[in-house]
Amino acid sequence: MQAFLAYSILPNPCSRSFFPRPTNRPQFLLSSVSESRTGAAPTARRCGGTGRSVVTAASSSPAVATTATDVPGTMKAWAYEEYGDASVLKLDEAVSVPAVGEDQVLVRVAAAALNPVDSKRRMGKFKATDSPLPTVPGYDMAGVVVKVGSQVKSLKEGDEVYGHISEKVLEGPKQFGSLAEYTAVEEKLVALKPKSIDFAQAAGLPLAIETAHEGLERAGFSAGKSILVLGGAGGVGTLVIQLAKQVYGASKVAATASTPKLELLKSLGADVAIDYTKENFEDMPEKYDVVFDAVGQGEKAVKVVKEGGSVVVLTGAVAPPGFRFVVTSDGSVLAKLNPYLEAGKVKPVVDPKGPFPFSQVVEAFSYLETGRATGKVVISPVP
Repeated sequence: MQAFLAYSILPNPCSRSFFPRPTNRPQFLLSSVSESRTGAAPTARRCGGTGRSVVTAASSSPAVATTATDVPGTMKAWAYEEYGDASVLKLDEAVSVPAVGEDQVLVRVAAAALNPVDSKRRMGKFKATDSPLPTVPGYDMAGVVVKVGSQVKSLKEGDEVYGHISEKVLEGPKQFGSLAEYTAVEEKLVALKPKSIDFAQAAGLPLAIETAHEGLERAGFSAGKSILVLGGAGGVGTLVIQLAKQVYGASKVAATASTPKLELLKSLGADVAIDYTKENFEDMPEKYDVVFDAVGQGEKAVKVVKEGGSVVVLTGAVAPPGFRFVVTSDGSVLAKLNPYLEAGKVKPVVDPKGPFPFSQVVEAFSYLETGRATGKVVISPVP
C-alpha cells in the first residue's frame, strides 16, 4: 500500500471498495440510477496531463459527454476512512454515485481544487461537525450538469457550472465531495461557468473568490479605500487584490509575497508589492483602511490599520479590530462576479505545477501543505 501511495498508481479495477454496501445501506449510499440500467461499472478513463496556466484566460473546455441516461451506478473517487496525513487517501473505483435531492443537480466533475480547509478536515480538526467516515473530500469543482432534481428551476442537463458544494465548510459538509467523477450539489450553490475560462481555472475559484468577496463585504470595503493583503500570491490573496481593484475601486492596493512572486502581485493590480523576506510590513509608515490577513499575522496586521479600519483574519490569532468569519457558499455571488471574469478583469490563478492529474491527488495535497503554492492547486482532468 505504501508503494501505491508513493507513486499514485491506479489500483486494480477489480479491487474491493472500502465503502460499505450492505443490502440495507442508508439512502446516502444508494446509486442515483438502477444497476439494471448501467450494467457493469464504467470503464476506466485515462488520466492525462494538461497545460500549465498562471493568470491566463482560455477558451471553454469541451463539454463532458455524459447525460442522465448514462450515469453509472458507481464512480471513481478519492476517499479516506480514517483521519490523518495525505497518506490516508485512497483511490476507490467503486463508490456509489450520490443520490440527487429535489433541490440538487448531479454534476459530472471535470476539475476540482484543493483548499487548506480540505487538509484540516482530513486531519480531523472538525470531527464534531464533520460528515461520517469514509469521506470523499473536496469542496471546489467545475463540470457539467447531468441530472436535475424536481425542484431545480434555472439549471438543466448539459449546463457547464462551477461552485463550492457545501454551504458552510465546517457545518455538516458533504460526505461525497468533489474529488470524484460525480458530485451532488444544491442549485443555489453553483453558477454557470464563464465561457472565457476553462474547467480547471473555474474549479479553482469558488471558495477562494467567495472568501475574498465576503471578507471585503464584512470589512465595509468600498471605492476610494486602501487595502493591504497579507499573502497576496495565495489562492485567496490573488483574488482579494483583483476584487479590491477591479470590483470595489480601491485607491491603493498593497500586498506581500516572497521575492519571486512580486511581479505576479503587480500583474494582478497591486500598486505596492512588499517583499516579506526583506521588509517588515508592520514597520512601514503606511496605514490602510483594511488589512486582509490570509496567512495568520493578525497581531502584526493591527499595527498598520487606520483608526476605524478593519482587519480580516482567515487564520491564526485575532486581535481588535480584527475579526474572523466562516464563508457562506452562495452561487449568486459567483453569478455576480461572472461578468468580471468574462471580461478578463478578474483572472483565475492556477499554480504552475498544476493542474495535477486525478491520479496524483496525494501529491497535490502534499504540495498544498508546503504552503508554497501560487494561486490554487487544481486537479484536472477528473476521469
